[in-house]
Amino acid sequence: MDLKTNRGQLVEMAVVGYVSQPTVRGYIPEAGGRARILPGMSGMIYNARVGDPAFGWAADHLEPGASIAHPNLDADYAMHYLTCMGNRAVIMSGLARGSEGIVTGEHARLLVDFPPDVAELINVGDAVQIRTIGQGLQLTDYPHIMLKKCSPQLIESLPIEAVDERTIRVRVTMELPIQIMGSGAELNPDFVDQDLMSGDRALMADLGIDQMKLGDLVVINNADHRYGRGYKPGAVTIGLCIHGDSIMTGHGPGILTLMTCAEPCIEWVIDPTANIANYLQIRG
Repeated sequence: MDLKTNRGQLVEMAVVGYVSQPTVRGYIPEAGGRARILPGMSGMIYNARVGDPAFGWAADHLEPGASIAHPNLDADYAMHYLTCMGNRAVIMSGLARGSEGIVTGEHARLLVDFPPDVAELINVGDAVQIRTIGQGLQLTDYPHIMLKKCSPQLIESLPIEAVDERTIRVRVTMELPIQIMGSGAELNPDFVDQDLMSGDRALMADLGIDQMKLGDLVVINNADHRYGRGYKPGAVTIGLCIHGDSIMTGHGPGILTLMTCAEPCIEWVIDPTANIANYLQIRG
């Protein structure tokens, strides 16, 4: 990316969390009336990483990689609000001490990708320190376009183009109609993601959404995520798929807000390779 940012003004500081024990919701009701018990949230996931499918797992809200949290609520809030996608994480205890990973998502916990050989050594309870930087990041010449949860490393890796003095162009894998955006509409986009509603499987297939991958960049047209999440004609939001599908009504893959504008000042082109696994070279 050749666009200017205020990177030199940002503060870089450490936060710490711990690899969490998996959590289980118990029986999860499906739209058809059945209920199932499924894994997916929290813990250390060995066989799902960014770049893998968001759909098709025997899981609910699958969180790829290591999910980390802090038992102190204030410390946990600080970790959530300060951590940005693309931040560097270092394991500070256990067999994998000194190994590095990269933050790829924020759900109920922070999600960190580690190489497979490192993941094999990680224990539940291991401390993970994140070098947070990104809160306050701006595109200097486009102050009307808000960046959220973006580290300088992430934003600088994206092939963003300047169209004119008001407009930029980004690459996304697909467009999500705002009508299918569900749980999380009421939540702060600086803190957590929003699920798309994937209960209509035929619609997901017709729109090609069932081909979404973890780590994909997507666009939601007419969505204003500056100070909440709402419908506004002409607004545009770019998001990141951070967790997998769900059988719960009103839930599905999670979309984390990365950039948003109240005006039609973000154009997009469809690129099937628009995934942070490629931009951040996570999988080699």
